[in-house]
Amino acid sequence: MFSEVEKKINQLSQQIEEHNYNYYVLAKPTISDFEFDKLLEELIKNEKEHPEFLKPNSPSQRVGGQITKEFKTVKHKYPMLSLGNTYSEIDLADFDERIKKGLHNDYEYVCELKYDGVAIGLTYKNGILIQAVTRGDGEKGDDVTTNVKTIKSIPLKLHGTDYPEEFEIRGEIFMPRKVFDEINNEREEIGDQLLANPRNAAAGTLKMQDSSVVAKRNLDCCLYAVLGENLPYNTHYDSLMAAKAWGFKISNYMEKVADSAGILKFINHWDKERNNLAFDIDGVVLKINSFEQQRILGFTAKSPRWAISYKFKTQRVSTILESIVYQVGRTGAITPVANLKPVLLAGTTVKRASLHNADIIEKLDVRLGDTVFVEKGGEIIPKIIGVDETMRHSNSHKVTYITHCPECATALVRDEAQANHYCPNELGCPPQVKGKIEHFVSRKALNIDSLGSETIAQLYDAGLIKNIADLYQLKKEDLLKLDRMAEKSANNLLAGLEASKNIPFESVLYGIGIRHIGETTAKKIAYYFKNIVALQNATLEQLLEVGDIGEKTAQTIIAYFADQRCVEIIEKLKSFGLRFQLSEEQLVNTSNKLKDLTFVISGTFSKFSRDDLKKTIEQNGGKNVASISGKTSYLIAGDNMGPEKLKKAEKLAVKIISEDDLINMIE
Repeated sequence: MFSEVEKKINQLSQQIEEHNYNYYVLAKPTISDFEFDKLLEELIKNEKEHPEFLKPNSPSQRVGGQITKEFKTVKHKYPMLSLGNTYSEIDLADFDERIKKGLHNDYEYVCELKYDGVAIGLTYKNGILIQAVTRGDGEKGDDVTTNVKTIKSIPLKLHGTDYPEEFEIRGEIFMPRKVFDEINNEREEIGDQLLANPRNAAAGTLKMQDSSVVAKRNLDCCLYAVLGENLPYNTHYDSLMAAKAWGFKISNYMEKVADSAGILKFINHWDKERNNLAFDIDGVVLKINSFEQQRILGFTAKSPRWAISYKFKTQRVSTILESIVYQVGRTGAITPVANLKPVLLAGTTVKRASLHNADIIEKLDVRLGDTVFVEKGGEIIPKIIGVDETMRHSNSHKVTYITHCPECATALVRDEAQANHYCPNELGCPPQVKGKIEHFVSRKALNIDSLGSETIAQLYDAGLIKNIADLYQLKKEDLLKLDRMAEKSANNLLAGLEASKNIPFESVLYGIGIRHIGETTAKKIAYYFKNIVALQNATLEQLLEVGDIGEKTAQTIIAYFADQRCVEIIEKLKSFGLRFQLSEEQLVNTSNKLKDLTFVISGTFSKFSRDDLKKTIEQNGGKNVASISGKTSYLIAGDNMGPEKLKKAEKLAVKIISEDDLINMIE
């Protein structure tokens, strides 16, 4: 029996890894996300029932769940040296001249993009990933293997059989711009501080203690160097092509060139095209292709003599600030935007730049008519970084920040803890209403993909919808009156609305757009209260019992349901058949057996991930808290539990239990 189970687990693992490779490396998926999720669910179920067959390289480990309190320091087998940098074509010519003198024979370069991320070294033994180490100081780095296993473009097990018995491959872990923007959009929606840039976001994510959070950040990785003893290749380029066949994600933008003219052509091309990539680069790396020639050239104390990086200059221009307009975001946040005299910057004509908030305007002391310096922050978004005061007109005046919403004339508010001013008229301010509807139909909410922002704007401007509930009163004849709305599009839109009535309660709760409630918090609230009526009647104290809900969020929920207009929208949505309670299937796994009990989870676990334990606690009426206090009911202790938590639990006489004890309490 067990051999059949093991065979099934191996078969599922192989299928899932193949689909991961197709999707994340080749960008050619062969099955739907739903089908993939079902395969993964089946694998996890089999491994939980038969943990003796769970392998460290199982694709189930990519979902994370392990906790790393401290990252072990590891000495690099091969020092991870940094490259010499240059911003100058003259320096490149000097570098080429040194290569010529050092080799005395023909050579060629490999030109590569310089990914703006976090350097990583991956060690494989017998085709299995055994260790992932950051650069650190070049001699020693941090072991981040658990977190790196969650990155789906990094193979846990290699393809084929012709790879070396043991080798290291190095590359860059980065956060794609789309992922970065999605995370920041969600953080903005719930009022969290925004991530600064994709590079810092990738670095911070890689050092998170909870690997399940790392898994949700959708990091990516591109590899660019193979190291090992007696590698069966003569050139850098051939080794990377072999690595590509083993399942690694290797850049499609490499190019072999014969001389400095080829180098400059490559650099000039990517200096213009870098803004069209899906990820950030900050330059180009040049390497001698031949391994033998690399050995001849050798190393300095800090860097190889056979490679150099050319860093793109941050482009800065000066232009005139002609006016300032104020935009209203879908959350009501006011963003001042500078209208500029058009100027060419990084290959595009820039006419506008963000001024962020009132504090930035005051700090820069930017005034109408000023000559301002503009850069592209992170090579994407133009921003004003300063003012040329020598060009300022003598009659200029400080900017007076607006006091009322430019869209609906409502008086603006600003909390002490917030950088932005807000328009509080969330149900009557046009940009906010349209934004709420866009959020409602988004993929993670009601998932009505046939309703785009342009169609929503058309429907709103035509007076057909004023809130999310009005969507369900749309008729085909109304839709056909809209520009570019054919019969097929109208049918698809109505079918999408009908299908959304089967979306589960937690997604509907997220979709109605209560401020500060993101996707994860909505799920916790849904499982805690189980239906909208219980949530609507909840007191402040009851809301604070839900994990991750602070007083600010609780007050926001209470204020939402105190607004009769919001309640009327909910009642309309109920009458149209949307789900405002957990389904019977969801309720099967829920109970109140842990009601009024609070739990702290610490350490790592063999049967469940930390996320699974937390979900189980919440589904059965319990509350997860981060730190131990006299009010804590139980500490669930796993392996490698923090000694301070154990000491505090013993001091406060908090009962310490295992994951098995928790399951027994529920069963």
